[in-house]
Amino acid sequence: MKNLIITITCLLLTGKLFAQQNKIVTSGKIEFEKRINLHAVAKNELGEGSFTEVYKQILADYKSKTPQFGTLNSTLIFNNNKTLFTPLTPDKPINNFSGNPINKQFNTIYTDLTANSSVAQKEIYGDLFLVKDSVRKITWRLTDETQDVAGYTCRRANGLILDSVYVVAFYTDRIWVSGGPESFSGLPGMILKVALPHENVVWTATKVTVEDIPPATILPPKKGEVINNKDLAAKLKVAMKNWGSAGPYEMKIYLL
Repeated sequence: MKNLIITITCLLLTGKLFAQQNKIVTSGKIEFEKRINLHAVAKNELGEGSFTEVYKQILADYKSKTPQFGTLNSTLIFNNNKTLFTPLTPDKPINNFSGNPINKQFNTIYTDLTANSSVAQKEIYGDLFLVKDSVRKITWRLTDETQDVAGYTCRRANGLILDSVYVVAFYTDRIWVSGGPESFSGLPGMILKVALPHENVVWTATKVTVEDIPPATILPPKKGEVINNKDLAAKLKVAMKNWGSAGPYEMKIYLL
């Protein structure tokens, strides 16, 4: 009789644990780590100039003084179809080659997936913009590849943004919100990992906390010059027209 009671108790606990692990999540907080290959990013910034002897020496000096990888942290809170992505101030700043924007986190992004709208607060060289527009449309192609991220089995999807930036994302359908870090969204579940291979940067969820996030705390940022994505791109193009190869490169990063 004692063994029967123990067996039943174990089965109940196992069933409860299984139910918790497979519960559909609609509200919570996700902690993300942004990992950057600083050496590769510096070479991207230099562009074709990196093939000259002068720039090769500049790059070599930077590499000798800087660890290959740098990390930054952020949070994403969500409740049903509203999300808020917020960068965290680093304890120690990254040794940023030429002020490259990919080595920073300058976006605070509110997304209302039901209304198909987003508000992104962007700091660009001291100027603060409030970019109000529709949610970025990404054409995704789902694959059969899976990967475990922060305790969730995630499926891989490949996409393209800004016509030329290749994206690899891993999402879980156990979190029933079609969001993700930064402005990445549009998959049948929450994106817990996203990589831009050619930009040498990856955002990865390190912790998912399932909790009831009050909707009143998921609010869009308010400060900044109001603009949309198209007009911001035009403004940056004019400002960076004499920047050589660095202009198109940094413009792309600021528009991600």
